[in-house]
Amino acid sequence: MTEMYLTAYGGSILGPIAKGLGWIMDKIYLLFASMGIQSIALTIIVFTVLVYACLFPLTYKQQKFSVLSRKMNPELKKIQEKYKGKKDQASMAAQQEETQALYDKYGVSMTGSCVQLLIQMPILFALYRVFYNVPAYISSVKNVFTDLVSGIQGIDGYQDKMQSLYDAANLRNVQVDFSATDKTTLGNYIIDVVYKLSSSGWDSLKETFPTLSDVIGNAYSNLNEINNLFVLSISDTPWNQIKMGFADHNWVLLLAGLSIPVISTITQYLSILQMPMSDSNDQMTQQMKTMNYFMPLMTFFIAFTCPVGLGLYWATGGFIRAGQQFFLNRHFEKIDLNDIIEKNKEKAAKKKEQRGIRREQIMANATMNTKRTISDKASYKNDNADILEKAAASRSTAKAGSMAAKANLVKDFNEGKKNN
Repeated sequence: MTEMYLTAYGGSILGPIAKGLGWIMDKIYLLFASMGIQSIALTIIVFTVLVYACLFPLTYKQQKFSVLSRKMNPELKKIQEKYKGKKDQASMAAQQEETQALYDKYGVSMTGSCVQLLIQMPILFALYRVFYNVPAYISSVKNVFTDLVSGIQGIDGYQDKMQSLYDAANLRNVQVDFSATDKTTLGNYIIDVVYKLSSSGWDSLKETFPTLSDVIGNAYSNLNEINNLFVLSISDTPWNQIKMGFADHNWVLLLAGLSIPVISTITQYLSILQMPMSDSNDQMTQQMKTMNYFMPLMTFFIAFTCPVGLGLYWATGGFIRAGQQFFLNRHFEKIDLNDIIEKNKEKAAKKKEQRGIRREQIMANATMNTKRTISDKASYKNDNADILEKAAASRSTAKAGSMAAKANLVKDFNEGKKNN
């Protein structure tokens, strides 16, 4: 697991995405805070709804792609059978042309089903950064620690004490350096450590800084209200909380930790069951079916080691996808696909015409380049002939003992040797 700390992740791709998502979540959090509701879990749920609402146009296109693909598959299979076993260049080019024309006819793309996945993956990886260390991205949560950080930094030797607390808590996934001299950086490190402490860790914090007992108690109470999903910590992993529940005989915590991976997996299956699948037995369809049932299993195992917040995002997203799929299925059952296909035929004709024009332009450019090359070669030969004539004239008038005269001797010798 990648180490995280309050200084937000600085990756060139995921870093800006994580900061942008954190900014959006901060605004959602502030909206609910103005209503007297302070909850990261609720913020995540609303944020998930917002993400899937923005992705709905792509979801619609993907669903349309699936429906039209099922109708298109018999024709696609005929083309594949027609050119089966033909590996010559002409046959392969003809098959590609007919396949592309078929895709144009039905208005689908060979990569149409991948677009949504390509957009969602960076979001998912960036959200991992956000949920794992919420205060680094959501300033409203960071502000909970303001008084606590000020109090700790007002005590002599606080750096050594925080280092000892960090070592005792065994926070392997938090990188800190309490030998730093910058006060702001040290304050961020304090929040990094405190945010990851368990309930027993907070007790140790009180023992380490007894004069701050009331401030620590207030911060702990506020953080629980903000950061918890029932008994689960949003930023901690289900696996850690399951182990904690087992060690403390806290069966409610253990079952709650187990519920996140289970619910995430169930919602994935629900959305998959709603997806229209082709009845074809071709290799691509079989691979898609295998992947659709393999991915939820991966989600189950991965969810144990990811923050609870990410599991909540997956579970909420699964419910939303299942609902979208249910209504989209009924929508596409009612519409006339033949009307869509007829409209796509007109677009396909224009695309074919454009491809023909482009092909003619490429051929024309290739012909021009060939002519230019031939012309350049002829010019090159003429130039060489002129140079050779000038060189021969120069050698004929060469003075005795000059380099040119010596070159003539060598040339005469070589020619005499050839003649012999």
